Order: sequence, then structure tokens, then C-alpha cells
Amino acid sequence: MDITAVSGAATAPVAAAPEIPADTAAENRSIVQAVQALNGTEMFSHDNTLTFQRDPETHRMVIQVINRETHEVISQIPPEYLLLMAQDLKQPQADPTPAMTG
Repeated sequence: MDITAVSGAATAPVAAAPEIPADTAAENRSIVQAVQALNGTEMFSHDNTLTFQRDPETHRMVIQVINRETHEVISQIPPEYLLLMAQDLKQPQADPTPAMTG
């Protein structure tokens, strides 16, 4: 049985990360700094933390107040039901009338 050594030089192709425009990157940094400052003030109580994240389905920004210990979402803007509604509106609607053939 012949077993050849695998070289560590083999690399898998890596997709390039999308380039973020400088103004967007600066805006993202300022949002992160603002959230960190708010969390530092414990404005949302000692037990809670503020998070900003992009909803993967609707691509909208979501703000959440989350309990640090239980990870329960205390409050969310926009609420979950609005995100679901926005997602439903994006999906193509089926034609309720059957096509007539003839």
C-alpha cells in the first residue's frame, strides 16, 4: 500500500469578499461605536444589551434589546411580524384564477 504525504501547500479557492465602499464602511463603524457606547451606559439595564443586525430574509436592519443571561429578545424594532409580512410581500403571488385553455 502506497500512501503519499499530503502537502500543506494545496489551497482551496477562496471567494473574494465583496468590497465595501469607504462611506458605507465609515457609517458601519459609527453605528458599531454608537451601539457600544449605549451598551456601556447600561441604558437598557445591567442585564440587557442592544444589538443591530441585518435580517437575512428581508435585508432590513433590526434593532434588538436582548437579555444577557437568557438571550431572550426583550424588544425588537421592527417587530418580527412586520419582517414576516415584508418577506411575504416579496414572494411572487400565484394567480388565483386558472388559465383558460381552448
